[in-house]
Amino acid sequence: MCGIAGKINFRNRAVTTSELSLMAKKIAHRGPDDEGIYTSPDKMVGLANRRLSIIDLTRSGHQPMGYKNRYWITFNGEIYNFQSEREALEKKGYRFKSRTDTEVILALYDKYGKGCLTHLRGMFAFAIYDDHKKTLFLAKDRIGKKPLKYFWNSEVFIFASELKAILTQKEVKRTPDWLAIHNYLTYGYVPPPATGFQGINKLEPGHYIFLDLKRQKFEKRRFWQPDFTHKLGLSEKEWGVKILDTLKEATKLRMIADVPIGAFLSGGVDSSAVVATMAQLSNKPIKTFTIGFRDKHYSEAKYAKKISDLYKTDHQELTAEEEDVENLPDLVYQYEEPYADSSNIVTHMVSKLARKHVKVVLNGDGGDENFAGYDRYCRLKRDVFFDSFGGPLRPIGIPLSDLLYSTTRLELFKKTNKFLKKSQIPLGDRFTTYICYFKNEDKLHLYSQMFKGLIGDSDSYAIMREKFQNARAQDARDRGLWADLTMYLPEDLLAKVDIASMSVGLEARSPFLDHQMIELASQIPYGLKVKGACQFKYILKKAVEEIIPKENIYRPKMGFTIPLSKWFGGNLNKYAKSRLLSKRAKMRGIFEPSFVKQMLASHTEGNDFGPPLWALLSLELWFEQYFD
Repeated sequence: MCGIAGKINFRNRAVTTSELSLMAKKIAHRGPDDEGIYTSPDKMVGLANRRLSIIDLTRSGHQPMGYKNRYWITFNGEIYNFQSEREALEKKGYRFKSRTDTEVILALYDKYGKGCLTHLRGMFAFAIYDDHKKTLFLAKDRIGKKPLKYFWNSEVFIFASELKAILTQKEVKRTPDWLAIHNYLTYGYVPPPATGFQGINKLEPGHYIFLDLKRQKFEKRRFWQPDFTHKLGLSEKEWGVKILDTLKEATKLRMIADVPIGAFLSGGVDSSAVVATMAQLSNKPIKTFTIGFRDKHYSEAKYAKKISDLYKTDHQELTAEEEDVENLPDLVYQYEEPYADSSNIVTHMVSKLARKHVKVVLNGDGGDENFAGYDRYCRLKRDVFFDSFGGPLRPIGIPLSDLLYSTTRLELFKKTNKFLKKSQIPLGDRFTTYICYFKNEDKLHLYSQMFKGLIGDSDSYAIMREKFQNARAQDARDRGLWADLTMYLPEDLLAKVDIASMSVGLEARSPFLDHQMIELASQIPYGLKVKGACQFKYILKKAVEEIIPKENIYRPKMGFTIPLSKWFGGNLNKYAKSRLLSKRAKMRGIFEPSFVKQMLASHTEGNDFGPPLWALLSLELWFEQYFD
């Protein structure tokens, strides 16, 4: 695992080692074990790397790594099948100087070119410079575990694991991207390819970039995406066997390391299944780590302890307090894009705890997206059912329910009327309203006239609408899963874990995000994921009954988050007020201060504005960190 960066000049100006060192320094936390810099013979291309040593701890794994006196690579990630790929290449005559997966990628690129990506099983972001053909090949893993951001104009191409490194270069100016901020306030993260900074983009999951430096030709292509169009007609028992076998293989591959490993353990289905599988594969106690809260409504610590006791893990637990938000400005700087998922605080805390004991952790990320583990999938199933069978009721039902409510004032008719009206909008738009921080109607009151002018008629819902339209899924219900796998998962959850873990030099691995697990799960009929009215994650829960106690499997879902509602009723409310209603916040002229003030006051009176307030607070702190 590493941090990568690079720079290519197109105007016959040399890339200097000092420029590369400056970028490497900004991402040193991602690779505290080693630093390397390469510049091409003509000095037009420069690569930098910060290494976190996991496999082959010797200097033979130093990066940027050369191959055949032609290729140079800077690589971030882990290729879990590199040993089998190495053996296959050796049979074809290839020879290797190290035991690293990095050298295997170079040999695969030499053999297959862009097709090397189909051979890689793991998480990765890398750049390969071919000094003979003067080309640069950059790629990001299928599901987007590893970040890759870039800046490009007619003079220069700059890339890095984090845009903090890109911002060190004199060609890059700091200017907010107002449309990206508008979209952020809907989703809680900046949808790709935007980042929140004008001119700086991020590469989408399952994509590559190919640069012909001589012709300055830029090519971006998708090489993989989830496919829900092919379903298998297996029995529940057969599915259970396939799921557990795939999980076991994916977990075993992710336990390969030359350093101590452990696991994040919440006590939920996904992390418990990973820990149970690790315990079966290990002859030593697994080190596990969890975060708890004093508020028992939010704490999952007792469920984690149950799994720890069952599998005799070496368990560490930390309790999060309201005072821990004092680190929020530093955390906002680390996340570098506008980011509103409040669980990044506790993810960062558990990462710091784990790093004291191990260098690698496994987690349960991906279980919810693969097997439909959120309430919104039940709502989606309801909406699709109504669209199929209840659509003809709308012309009669809307005026009738409106009339009945006006005469009886019964809340039932008001809710019916609201549901029928909402059912008229596209399915992707409805899905957005299940998950958004600010709905379109909320933004009418929140945005200042100036900000409304900056974004024009841009509709953030259109991003999700397009996801639903382009999804590789015949079942309309699968479109929600496809959308989450290709946007919410990489841009929210995976970004959260990557930044939180790598900021302390910890590598996180996710067995449920093995692409073979994703491809298997995509072949499971939706009705086996959401069973009946709303038994979500049904087939996964059935599969893991033999390794996890039913108390852990069938308990109410809690989610990994902080008690925002309660905390915003106390000191956090005062802190937010001091930031959101400050003179410099008002000077930005983006939001209507009266509406923000009303939200803060209303929250203390019993209304829950926790997530949207957190989104505004995080955004204001982002402006302070990067633009003030």
